[in-house]
Amino acid sequence: MQRSALVFAMLLVVAAAGPAVGVGAATASDRTISTESIYGDHGHGQDSQAATCEFPYTETDATGSQVNLTSDPERIVTLNPSAAQTMWEIGAEDEVVGVSQYASYLDGADEKANVSGASGPDVERVLNATPDLVLVPNSSYGASAERVEQIRAQGIPVYVFAEPTSLEYVAEKTERVGRLTGNCEAGTARADDIRRSVEQMERALEDAERPVGLNVFYGYTSGEDTFIGELMRTGGLENGAADAGISGFQQINDEAVVEMNPDWIIVPTGSSVPDTAAYESTTAVQEDKIVRIETNLLQQPAPRSVQAAEQILEAVHPEAYAEYRSMQEDESTTASDQTTSTAEPESSPEESPATSSTESPGFGAVAGLLALAAAAMLATRR
Repeated sequence: MQRSALVFAMLLVVAAAGPAVGVGAATASDRTISTESIYGDHGHGQDSQAATCEFPYTETDATGSQVNLTSDPERIVTLNPSAAQTMWEIGAEDEVVGVSQYASYLDGADEKANVSGASGPDVERVLNATPDLVLVPNSSYGASAERVEQIRAQGIPVYVFAEPTSLEYVAEKTERVGRLTGNCEAGTARADDIRRSVEQMERALEDAERPVGLNVFYGYTSGEDTFIGELMRTGGLENGAADAGISGFQQINDEAVVEMNPDWIIVPTGSSVPDTAAYESTTAVQEDKIVRIETNLLQQPAPRSVQAAEQILEAVHPEAYAEYRSMQEDESTTASDQTTSTAEPESSPEESPATSSTESPGFGAVAGLLALAAAAMLATRR
C-alpha cells in the first residue's frame, strides 16, 4: 500500500509537470506542446465570437488542430484531474460524464465514468461515454498522443491544452474551459478570482524579503519556467532551484542542496524530505521549516492551486498573509454592500425570478520522465 501511494503521488507530480529540460533532464517527447499556442488569438481579452459565448464556435488548440463545436457541448470527458477540477470550479460538474482515475478526490467524481486505462486513457471507455467534447491537458497528450488522436479520428471534438508555467496560465485555462463548454460567465468570474488573489498576495508582499525555497519530490525539483516554481514565488519564496540554473523538472543532487541551503522546503503530502546528510544540514530541516501541501492543490494547474500559494504565504510570511486576508475581507464586504445597494425589488408573483447556474464551490509530462521517476523512486524502496 505504501509503495502504491508513492506511485500514485508520483503520477500526479508528472501530470502537473512540463517536460524536463536542461542538464540531466529526461529526453523530451517530440509531442510536447509549445505554450505559444495555448489559446491562439483568444485568451484573456477574447474576440467577439468568444465574448458572445455563442455556438457554432471554432478554436485552435495547442497542437494546431481546429476544434469545431457546432453546439453547446453537454457531455464533457476530462482526461486529467486538472481539467476535471476546473469544470468543478466553474460549477459545470454536471456536464462531465467521464473523468480520469486521479480525479476521484472531487465530490461526485465517483458517479462519472472512469475513462482511464493502462498507462493512459482508454479509448473505448471514452467513446462509450459519448462525449460532445474531450478536454486533454498537455500531460495526457504527451504520454498518449496516439490514443487521443484515435478519439479525434471518430469526429469527436478534442481540445488539447499546453504546458503550464504560471497562475496566469491557470486563469486563462479557466476562461478557455468556460468558453469551450458554454460556461463563459462562470469561467471568466473564476479566472478573475484567481488573478485578484495573485494581485493581492503580491501587494501584501511588497518590500518583503524572499527566503530561498526548494520544492522536492522523490529526488526531483521544480526549476525555472515551472508551474510549481511560480506558486512558490507567489507565496513569497525565491525559487532556489531556478537560481541554481535548473530549468523545468529535474533531479537534484545532494551537492546542489548543500550549496543552495534552502530556508524553506515545499513538499506534497505523501512525499517526504530525503533523509540524507545534505538535507539534514539545511536551514529548512534544522529549523523545521517544511511546508507540506495537499498534492491536488500543489501539483494541478487548476483554480484550487491558489490555495497552495496561500499556504506558503501563511507559513513563510504570516504578517503578509494577515494583510492578504484583510484585503479579501474588505473586498467581500464592499461587494456585499454594493449588492445590497443595487438590489432590485422582489419580483411579483407574475414574474419569474432570475436563476443562475454559475455557482461554483494536470501539461507537458513525457513518458520517459514518468518511467525514470517511478523506477528511481521504487528502487529506493527496495
